[in-house]
Amino acid sequence: MTDWKAFTVETENHVAQVTLIGPNKGNAMGPDFWRELPEIFTELDADPDVRAVVLAGSGKNFSYGLDLGAMSHLFGPLLADKALAAPRTDFHNTVKTMQASITAVADCRKPVIAAVQGWCIGGGVDLIAAVDIRYASADAKFSIREVKVAIVADMGSLQRLPAIIGDGHLRELALTAKDIDAARAEKIGLVNDVFDDADAVLAAAHATAREIANNPPLVVQGTKDVLGEERRTVVADNLRYVAAWNAAFLPSHDLTEAVSSVFEKREPDFKGE
Repeated sequence: MTDWKAFTVETENHVAQVTLIGPNKGNAMGPDFWRELPEIFTELDADPDVRAVVLAGSGKNFSYGLDLGAMSHLFGPLLADKALAAPRTDFHNTVKTMQASITAVADCRKPVIAAVQGWCIGGGVDLIAAVDIRYASADAKFSIREVKVAIVADMGSLQRLPAIIGDGHLRELALTAKDIDAARAEKIGLVNDVFDDADAVLAAAHATAREIANNPPLVVQGTKDVLGEERRTVVADNLRYVAAWNAAFLPSHDLTEAVSSVFEKREPDFKGE
């Protein structure tokens, strides 16, 4: 395996562990994350020694989501007055590339189990929505936060979570951007089970991965493929739609206000403009 900047990857007894390591606070998702994620999962998919994957975060949190500081260059051209076709097209292409990074996790033929501790925000929820099984520690907290920063979530939560938690729960989370704890996440089906702490949730994820790895690998891959067939086209179509929607409608005074308020550490004042 390559030496990665945003991840570590270790494989033992047919189980790979992919760990988010930042480099910024809370394993926030910067350029290295988006570039490396599909490369890692393409390699794991092709590796015959890997039969299951555990996805974890380092430190106290799984992920704070999109690294707004490191990724702010995406929004600058869009927020210029009278942004024309070129910056909108560039943004549209970038969104599709980032979507493909998350989709590489969903498309990996090897089952993926997420072990979540601490915060899992925005892009972190997009990421765990793409895995097969989700476990959480008791201190885990989840938030589909994008609406609070004047963005329509466009990396997969809105597309994949209806089949996981149902339409009503998803609408509540996506439209309010509220935080929920591990107990609530388990109740609505966002996570399969809750464990005492980060060590326990990681151990549980590895135990399940080993159970999967002990089964016939091609049959496991076939089972995952069949389970995903019904929603694969629906997800892909909706990802294309939201990428086009955001390229057309995302530029706004509210987005400028949202980004400014984050860096100025104050509450935003949205005007609907």
